[in-house]
Amino acid sequence: MALATPSGPPTGNPIAVVGPQFCAPYPVDLIMAKKLMTIAEGSFAVTDVNGNVMFKIKGSVFSLHDSRLLLDASGNPIVSLRQKAILTAHRRWEVYRGDSSNSKDLLFSAKKSSMLQFKTALDVFLAANTKEDVPDFKVKGSWFERSCTIYLGNSSTIIAQMHKKHSVQSLVLGKDTFAVTVYPHVDYAFIVALVVILYEINEDRKDED
Repeated sequence: MALATPSGPPTGNPIAVVGPQFCAPYPVDLIMAKKLMTIAEGSFAVTDVNGNVMFKIKGSVFSLHDSRLLLDASGNPIVSLRQKAILTAHRRWEVYRGDSSNSKDLLFSAKKSSMLQFKTALDVFLAANTKEDVPDFKVKGSWFERSCTIYLGNSSTIIAQMHKKHSVQSLVLGKDTFAVTVYPHVDYAFIVALVVILYEINEDRKDED
């Protein structure tokens, strides 16, 4: 699948959900690799194309509520991702600033909008969008193929894309590795958090199938 040319939001205004410091005036290419052999915590490493660590994702698999923590390269918490314990097929994750779980620190929430086996659809709502009539962002694609696109609201404006990354290292180590292209002026910490939620939701579903 040919990737669209990254051009950024049509308004030229940065899309800063986590923070403007994570918005770059150029496309940002990230590599996300799921680390294996972790017993107490499931971890991702997020690097740039040169192998420099940008983020780390950690989370306890033994916690009462599923939660993940997005850290910067120095280990400082940026956002916490928490799965809301509700009895519904449409799993919902909430993302808070830092390591908080306080409602005043809520940045955004995401939930599945489609339960089709091989299609992924995720609705994303900013904290201020309390009615949730229309999503602020939408994720569409095939998680099975690791091919997903993130859109601005219900529009056709693309803000990020992910695809499977094949490398000698991933084949040898058996890592689940994929690449994410974040368009200019789009918050790449926000995009990384969304991809982690996508991963968790689809891994949960795979375990139940």
